[in-house]
Amino acid sequence: MSERPDRGRSREEDRDAMNRLAGGEDLALHEIMERWKDRVTSYLYRFTGNQSVALDLAEETFVRLYEGRAKFRSTAVFSTWLFGIAANLGRNHLRWQGRHPTHPLDEAGELSSQGNPSLLAEAHERESAIRNAVASLPGELREALILSEYEDLPQAEIAAIVGCSIKAVERRLSRARELLRSALAEYMQS
Repeated sequence: MSERPDRGRSREEDRDAMNRLAGGEDLALHEIMERWKDRVTSYLYRFTGNQSVALDLAEETFVRLYEGRAKFRSTAVFSTWLFGIAANLGRNHLRWQGRHPTHPLDEAGELSSQGNPSLLAEAHERESAIRNAVASLPGELREALILSEYEDLPQAEIAAIVGCSIKAVERRLSRARELLRSALAEYMQS
């Protein structure tokens, strides 16, 4: 997977903002949040499957970032550090949820009234099937897949975030894709 063209520039901006934040410039947090809040929230939504939980956990991610601002090493990759915080919060939430099961209301999105209703219904069904298939993956596989496919992170960063080797990330991604192909076989034929 190729890197995003602005990744090098944004890495420098992130390091600079973190250094300013660690130095007492609290407004640098706003800059970081503006740049990262959507990606962190999106990641946590895919991780937890619940938009309101994702928003809460994203907010908590930035609280933890602020609290740990002095621990950030300017030689570290910022996205690895940030997604590591988010991943830990997501894992903790899923563990908590496992001990305190609930039955949340379905968060089904509304279909647009524009366009072909049949095609929109098919697209919605396919998106729902993909979302459910990803959500049904074992946690380690789901986490690696989301970081790779949706967040476009390199395998080395994923390994640092989840705390395993690059080879283990490769195996997790391979297994996740294999399970998804099986779960989504009927959609792959059409």
